[in-house]
Amino acid sequence: MTHPHTAWDTSAADLRGTTPALASPADLHGHLTARLGGAARAWLDQALDEAAAQPGIHGPISVWELRLAEAGRRCGPEHADAARVLILHTARAGTDALTRVYFQGTAAERRAVLYALPHLVPGPDALPLVEDALRTNDTRLLAAAVGPYAARHLAPHPWRHAVLKCLFTGVPVDEVTDLDRRAHADSELARMLGDYAAERTAAGRPVPEDLYRVLTLTDPTATPPAQASPQGARGIDGKES
Repeated sequence: MTHPHTAWDTSAADLRGTTPALASPADLHGHLTARLGGAARAWLDQALDEAAAQPGIHGPISVWELRLAEAGRRCGPEHADAARVLILHTARAGTDALTRVYFQGTAAERRAVLYALPHLVPGPDALPLVEDALRTNDTRLLAAAVGPYAARHLAPHPWRHAVLKCLFTGVPVDEVTDLDRRAHADSELARMLGDYAAERTAAGRPVPEDLYRVLTLTDPTATPPAQASPQGARGIDGKES
């Protein structure tokens, strides 16, 4: 039997500087195939087979949900995010399944759910997960929350607060997907940034360099950036286009 994941390109994709939210499942699979040892590759293949055989939610807990918890130990922490996103993608996890994994999982599993959102949820249904992550002070969770799904679906007001939260917590604004386009000519964001800079200065604290960078992006006289190509768009065959 041929499972969906066996047809993916297994070339050694170089994903340095790219999160699993921005890389296609095919590239994630190629990256892992090239870098995992034999035992880890065998475990991942089995986990993907199980996810393909029993997609969605089955009973109190699905087999593939158990594999999410094992990914760090089996694949190593440097590859666990990619492995978990692949499992979620192969299981065709919808909003209900992703919500269950998110609220019942560890911080690492929650991060993987956030990375998987643009690959699996075409509309705004999963925004409550992003909003929950933005209320935390876990910087890795925050960085995952401001990815392509938030760029596409988060309304302007909470998106502005997400950018400020990154500045508060030290998350680099490079993590904010589509920042240039969404910040362009945003006078309200410029006001909020100015207020924050004034508060820091009045308190004798340094103003983050990233704040000035984002403030520059809000300039309405600058050339508007081009619309970013949508990440995680799904083709008619159910794979990433």
